[in-house]
Amino acid sequence: MSRLVRVAVVGVGHLGRHHARILSEIEGVELVAVVDAREERAREIAGPLGVPALARLEDLPSDLDAVTVAVPTAAHVETALPFLRRGVATLVEKPIAPSTEEADRLLAAAAAGGALLSVGHVERYNPAIAAIRDLAVAPRFIEAHRLAPFSFRSTDIGVVLDLMIHDLDLVLEIVRDEIVSIDAVGVSVLTDREDLVSARIRFRGGCVANLTASRVSLTPMRRVRLFSPDSYASLDFGKGYSLVVRKGPNWEGARERLKEVDPVAGGNAFELLEDGGVTVQEMKVEETEPLREELKAFVAAVQGKAGGNEGPPASGEDGRRALAAAEKILAALEVERW
Repeated sequence: MSRLVRVAVVGVGHLGRHHARILSEIEGVELVAVVDAREERAREIAGPLGVPALARLEDLPSDLDAVTVAVPTAAHVETALPFLRRGVATLVEKPIAPSTEEADRLLAAAAAGGALLSVGHVERYNPAIAAIRDLAVAPRFIEAHRLAPFSFRSTDIGVVLDLMIHDLDLVLEIVRDEIVSIDAVGVSVLTDREDLVSARIRFRGGCVANLTASRVSLTPMRRVRLFSPDSYASLDFGKGYSLVVRKGPNWEGARERLKEVDPVAGGNAFELLEDGGVTVQEMKVEETEPLREELKAFVAAVQGKAGGNEGPPASGEDGRRALAAAEKILAALEVERW
């Protein structure tokens, strides 16, 4: 049997409270305590879970196996460093740190302490991504939209580090190539930082990715589309739905038949491409809680397991890679104020 993992949650705001709830329910985990500088908030979350509520990191027991850090980004480094230096496995919510220089401090501390460092890029565990993981789509063009209403949270950072970094992590994981240029524009609407950004990223191998993120939208949207020479994939993260269209074995013959269609009469091109012209695969998977899958993978990694069917959680190096790309976007950004 796997050993019991003793874990604490530091920061129980909007996201951290879900860390605490889920970890209290995962088999093989003992939630030791929750920590929040706001004592009343810590008690509010800890009470129903039957665990101690603490206001200081120093009051945590010394025999922790793991900790999850869900404090504001500006406090990630000072919060996580003591645990990493002691060899305590640590999952830090995204972004890993406010800057790559500070991310390097976390990576160095993890190496020195022999500690597992993971980053909360939870979208990796969205069922829409899991559904196409094995389909080997090699995109030449990617288009991502991540739009959300204003939430009054994470105002210590702009929308690039708040929302766009999710898609940056996914794009970098899919493309795995060097960025050669970035163009970006942004708008500050309700905060002093960028609230809406559009970025165009070019990779050395020729792939281009257009990413749009907004935290001042009226309607939420979390979609990614991938175009390759032989396939098209559309992912809807909000609905857990994916669609993949591929060229079939009779693609060239089907294309020739399209030329014979009367343009006045028209028709449905995909229906005309049936019979081996294209294959269409729709996947609507069972609704899951991606954060639960991520935390289960983190616990499995702490136990020395592979991390389940979805693979291990994002590493500290993965988190730094996404942050470095985000910094390049911010450096290229021209922000207007509306």
